[in-house]
Amino acid sequence: MEYIKKIPRNQLSFFPTALDDLIDSENTVRFIDVFVDAIELKALGFQMLSHTGKPPYNPCDLLKLYIYGYMNRIGSSRALEKECHRNVELMWLLGNLKADHNTINRFRKNNPKAIKPVFRQSVAIAKNFNLIGGLLIAGDSTKLRAQNSKKNNYNKKKIERHLAYIDKKLDQHNQTLANADGDAPYDDHSNQKQLIEKQLQNHRAHKAKYHHIKQQLDNDNSCENPQISTTDPDSRHQIVRRLITEVCYTAQTTVDHKHKLLIDYKITNSNDKKTMGTMLRRAKTSLRHTNFTALYDKGYHTASEFNVADHLGINTLVAIPGIGRSSQAPNPNYNVEHFTYKKENDSYTCPENQTLTSKCTNSFSNSLFLYKLLR
Repeated sequence: MEYIKKIPRNQLSFFPTALDDLIDSENTVRFIDVFVDAIELKALGFQMLSHTGKPPYNPCDLLKLYIYGYMNRIGSSRALEKECHRNVELMWLLGNLKADHNTINRFRKNNPKAIKPVFRQSVAIAKNFNLIGGLLIAGDSTKLRAQNSKKNNYNKKKIERHLAYIDKKLDQHNQTLANADGDAPYDDHSNQKQLIEKQLQNHRAHKAKYHHIKQQLDNDNSCENPQISTTDPDSRHQIVRRLITEVCYTAQTTVDHKHKLLIDYKITNSNDKKTMGTMLRRAKTSLRHTNFTALYDKGYHTASEFNVADHLGINTLVAIPGIGRSSQAPNPNYNVEHFTYKKENDSYTCPENQTLTSKCTNSFSNSLFLYKLLR
């Protein structure tokens, strides 16, 4: 049976093939090459190494390699190094340069702030080619699990529980030592005493560690309930879904409607409730105007964030969250969404067409208003 014949590996080609002929004209590496060459890397803050000794790699080439890895889901420095030796696209893009993994890692480590504005440059190019409509945007978030277990995340209440538990254990061990049976054989008594003293040392070491963390939490005034993650310091313990929690980050994203292109992102360590205003400000900066409509889900439904959107003059639509079971009326027909508010006399009309007015007028400092039924 005949098969398609392969070309022998040692056969010479009559017409030598240029590297450029192996890359299709529509290949994305051609865009990466033109895009990076058009950026002023020094203005963005990329470190330009001195030419003492062996010449360094051009940051322009390393940025091309970084973007190629990002677009092709190659995040490891060692994997990128391997691709430089066997990937024809990278051979073309880097001019046959073969950076080692230490060089790639140092580039990412030394230029974290400079790499971020590169994304904004890509958004500016997309706007220049009319790929971004700028009339309708949508925002949402996703949770990114951190390299930090729940056990290594602490807040004030958790530290207090740990300290109370250790104090209780220390009291128990001290009482055990005091009540040791003197009639027991000497060897058994000695072994038991050594074991208890070792446990006491471990508890005292943990107590000192927790006292140090407690001092750090007491000195942290950044928020009402500060946290400390010992392995991944920037991560926080957050609610992921309903009662499921995780130590993670929150990636806030904004997408334009025209071609579904990402126009902004921000990595935070807080939930959605207090982030809509920040993302609207960033969208205004990216689009250079406020004549657009923003869509968000019910997780962003917060009065203070609506206030920010109103001050910015941005038309914002947010899904209304459902009423919790504890806030529902015994008869669903009398839930709050079925009441009509009249601004002119500061009153509500119930489903039975009865009017409820405010008991007090001086309640600006308190968000809770009390109403009574007029008969």
